[in-house]
Amino acid sequence: MLAFMRLDKFSERLPFQAPLCPDNLFGHLIATAVPGVEEWRDGVYRRTLRLPNGCGIAALQPFPDHIACTVELSDPRDLASALDLCRFLLDLDTDPSSVDDALSADPLLAPLVSTAPGRRVPRTVDGAEFAIRAVLGQQVSTKAARTHAARLVARHGTPVGDLHLFPLDFDPADLAMPESRRRTMSALLGALRSGLDLSPHADRAVAREWLASLPGFGPWTVESIAMRSLGDPDAFLPTDLGIRLAAKALGLPSTPAALVRRAEAWRPWRAYAVQHLWATGDHEVNRIPA
Repeated sequence: MLAFMRLDKFSERLPFQAPLCPDNLFGHLIATAVPGVEEWRDGVYRRTLRLPNGCGIAALQPFPDHIACTVELSDPRDLASALDLCRFLLDLDTDPSSVDDALSADPLLAPLVSTAPGRRVPRTVDGAEFAIRAVLGQQVSTKAARTHAARLVARHGTPVGDLHLFPLDFDPADLAMPESRRRTMSALLGALRSGLDLSPHADRAVAREWLASLPGFGPWTVESIAMRSLGDPDAFLPTDLGIRLAAKALGLPSTPAALVRRAEAWRPWRAYAVQHLWATGDHEVNRIPA
């Protein structure tokens, strides 16, 4: 059993180009963490990894000039892959000056960028996992989505150390949700089995088209997956309620069509504009717990 396998431990410093704003980056991961798969303990975010030769657990802690990273691996050959996943998760390879300069050109976004330069997009270490979690979270609160996901993990997760790998194949009939969402989940699982690629190296256009063809997959779900799983820096969520409220408060257009037109000036960094707009709200995803 993986729970009793010996895991080799490696510690690394993950550098990044400053500045880096950790608040929404770690805050989002912590607030949406699935019990049993992820945890926040003593200032460290931990979660499981599905890797080419096995599995592992990553522990990540932010510092002003680096991210402290410890990975425990069932197969040491996966070290490079594990570190790459951690860098992708935290969006560490972005040039923040390019993003901030572009968004600051909009006078309504400039104060947000000045207040929190170097915002990154919180991503995922497993695109398929995130897509499943996105469906679990449709039309429910963050707390309810975590509850659904935790039950799924408890029933079908694979133990790794003291955590679990998130299950990628299961019977949607087991889920306590409306039948329409079970159909959506069945369609997604079928697409993943048929080769839908939601990795950072996937063809984004192909992935978007495939996702949009699935029942129950509207623009919000498709763009959320494009942002978090595919790493598209230009993914945009004009129908998101938090984005619309933030836009209205800032004097930006708040209707989706008008906001899309205004956001043309933010391309190709609209996913980062989303982070700044979300951060105007008083929500737990915007802060690291004390």
